[in-house]
Amino acid sequence: MFDATLLSRIQFGFTIGFHIIFPTLNLGLGLFLSIMEYRWIKTRDPLYLAICKFWTKVFALTMGMGIVSGIVMSYELGTNFPGYTYAIGGVLGPLFAYEVLTAFFLEAGFLGVMLFGWNKVSPRLHYLATLLVTIGTMISAFWIMSANSWMQTPAGFIKESGRFIVNDWLQVIFNPSFIPRYIHMLLASYLSACFFVAGISAWYLLKQKHQEFAKSCFSLVMAAALILAPTQILLGDMVGLYVHKHQPLKTAAMEGLWETTSGAPLILFGIPDTTQEMNHWEIKIPKLASLINGHKWDAKLIGLKSVAPEQRPVVPIVFYSFRLMVGIGLLFILIAVWSLYLRFKNQLYSNKWLLRTCILMTPLGFIATLAGWFTAESGRQPWVIYQQLLTNDTAAELSAHQVAISLTAFFIVYGVVFSCYLFYVFKLLSHGPDKHELKTNPDSIFTYMHQEIK
Repeated sequence: MFDATLLSRIQFGFTIGFHIIFPTLNLGLGLFLSIMEYRWIKTRDPLYLAICKFWTKVFALTMGMGIVSGIVMSYELGTNFPGYTYAIGGVLGPLFAYEVLTAFFLEAGFLGVMLFGWNKVSPRLHYLATLLVTIGTMISAFWIMSANSWMQTPAGFIKESGRFIVNDWLQVIFNPSFIPRYIHMLLASYLSACFFVAGISAWYLLKQKHQEFAKSCFSLVMAAALILAPTQILLGDMVGLYVHKHQPLKTAAMEGLWETTSGAPLILFGIPDTTQEMNHWEIKIPKLASLINGHKWDAKLIGLKSVAPEQRPVVPIVFYSFRLMVGIGLLFILIAVWSLYLRFKNQLYSNKWLLRTCILMTPLGFIATLAGWFTAESGRQPWVIYQQLLTNDTAAELSAHQVAISLTAFFIVYGVVFSCYLFYVFKLLSHGPDKHELKTNPDSIFTYMHQEIK
């Protein structure tokens, strides 16, 4: 049942799923820090300086985890999927090189200033470093999403002797699904960071610790969520249109649609049965799937039965992960609207039900991001390059027990590393912001710099 190829896919899925959590948080935290440091520069309020210094520590820990967890994936491709690297090395290799040259160097070059330059450089120069690191994270996401989107909707290439040769780099980079998927990923990261910061701030408010610090953070991220959450739903709809156009079988798996249908219903709940090729216990709304995916009541949706079983995605994974992602997105909108209502009633910081809910929702942004990633990647199967290259044709000739051993080792090592990360993050969060920073005269940094110069 678990052959070497399947185990290799599980191993790579585990490592990339583990890795994606950290860039997701840092994309959002980078923007959050840029906004808060801008407030510090404009107001000279020590509260904003304390906020920046505190969350910068979380940012640094998370970036370190992202680097450590991401390095191993390039080796995995070579050891477990050599046919993949042989076939598309000429396409994805340069894209990853561009990421290193434009994003990683930018982040690495200014991260030191961002972390340790508070009393070494002027506030404006420090803010420039923070902005450049934030931009670096966005550029990194640009190249990664371009590469992944090319695997979903390949363009700008010819095939020679089993290899993909680029004949138009603009088509490769800006492939049909790239722009909406890139923006969708950015918004997912911003929302994840919003509810992560909201959850920590809500915990401080419930415990009546670091009140002003928590109020400032909580107010900003809940206001941002009110804009980001509905926008993310709209972007998700746009991504869905591209999926329906370019990957109709992925749409069929997302909707649990077995028969090609015009005016297909939206299945709110069901249990897909791949053996009987049907859904059990369906709860559905007539024609709504066609309206959502084709923007027409009678839009035609391709069914899973239109291809042989071996050419279909693993339907239950795609079906449930898609609903999990959308459900969490709708929940974000509900919480954001609730927070707006309480803001008008001057109860934003005192309503214990909202604060407890936000604490429970702290990890949901990352869960939704992973669910979206599973939907995209599992929905593409059995193709590693959609309609061009099968995953099974790229796997190495390894024995199942060899891959099982490495997979077990990954579980153990990543578990230990992640436990260490959580230990230091929880220790940092339990300590909270530096009380000295909250009381510092806003002009003290300039006094310190003047003394250093003298």
